[in-house]
Amino acid sequence: MALRALRRAAGQLGGSLAQAQRAASVATATELGPCCAELLARQSCSQASSNSVREELASFNATARFRAMGSHMRQLHTTSVSLEAFNVAVPSMGESITEGTIANVLKKAGDAVKEDDVIAQIETDKVTIDVKYTGKGSGVISQILINTSDLVKVGQQVAVVEVGAAPAAPAAAAAAPPPPPPQPAAEAPKPAAAAPKPAAPKAAAPAPSTSEPAPPAPSARPERRVKMTRLRMRVAERLKGAQNTYAMLSTFNEVDMSAIIEMRNQYKDAFAEKHNVKLGFMSVFVKAAAYALQEVPAVNAVIEDDEIIFRDYYDISIAVATPKGLVVPVLRAADEKSFADVEKTMNALGKKARDGTISIDDMAGGTFTISNGGVYGSLLSTPIINPPQSAILGMHAIVDRPVAVKGKVEIRPMMNIALTYDHRLIDGREAVTFLRRIKDVVEDPRRLLLDV
Repeated sequence: MALRALRRAAGQLGGSLAQAQRAASVATATELGPCCAELLARQSCSQASSNSVREELASFNATARFRAMGSHMRQLHTTSVSLEAFNVAVPSMGESITEGTIANVLKKAGDAVKEDDVIAQIETDKVTIDVKYTGKGSGVISQILINTSDLVKVGQQVAVVEVGAAPAAPAAAAAAPPPPPPQPAAEAPKPAAAAPKPAAPKAAAPAPSTSEPAPPAPSARPERRVKMTRLRMRVAERLKGAQNTYAMLSTFNEVDMSAIIEMRNQYKDAFAEKHNVKLGFMSVFVKAAAYALQEVPAVNAVIEDDEIIFRDYYDISIAVATPKGLVVPVLRAADEKSFADVEKTMNALGKKARDGTISIDDMAGGTFTISNGGVYGSLLSTPIINPPQSAILGMHAIVDRPVAVKGKVEIRPMMNIALTYDHRLIDGREAVTFLRRIKDVVEDPRRLLLDV
């Protein structure tokens, strides 16, 4: 009604209908009513002139446009002030690591993030690194700049986050489907058709073939190809390098575990109650290894160029199997730690290794390695040296078997142990002496207290 009145007023006063329509299109709903009322009043007033109406319409048109533009500019200004682009980059991955492979992309463009949210994971030849959003305040990812399996370098940009932005509202629910069209009215029944004439007799079926059907072609044997992870490739490279570099030799012995099992059974409850950690066998072997390394320092040494470096500290690496490969976190200053300290540290490092959160620093260094294949049932093995170390101790499964004890045959819980060493540096006498010291301490832990 207001638009028709406006058109009549513009026609009677000699104004242009097109101009009035343009004014009406830019006027807001709240301003259109007063404008129409004013024009109708001017129609009833014989003193109003055509030029005055045109000027009023032009002024109103300009005012409406100015207000709309001002509102839009205020909105743009507010948006530009509240949003800030934050670039997410590849963090430092350790002193010797400069690149890695994108293993997982955990976020996508449009996802909301808050501080310390993980956006992607990078796999290196040693560990898996989390790429986190480290900006202040929450935001929304506007761009993801990497894909799975991409090779990235330290400092490379992987995502852009609009800080302060809110995630987009979910799309409106889909409109309900239109109702099905009405079914047509049922037709009147037709008269029954005449009975068909009897068909002509069919020709006799051909005689079956006497030849057997050809056997189906054999299907292809199933196989899969899986790309090696960087960690697996690095492990393969290091182990093959160890074989090519070292003059590896292994020596063996066996350990009667009766004494250590008895000690564990006697004190395990009190130990767990006091230290809040279980007493295992690995801590005994760690302490025994630290004890033997002090007596045979060549096992703790390493060859570098034309020199031998003797290390007077005892950082023992513990081999831990993970779904992505073998890692070797380091138990530092093992000779200074108590049994409880060893157990707590090993539990913490083992959990980090299995969760994929272990750091480069946790695995750096190490002067000697212990590997426990016994947890998987291994009876005997020849472990490979962990470069750049010079020796590795292999533990194996505990098995009850008959042994000669003081001229009698007794059933004892026995474990085979193996020492693989670099024969360029360690003589056979030193290797056998080292393994014998391990055996002595495990079979009689009191030696640790008496230092004998």
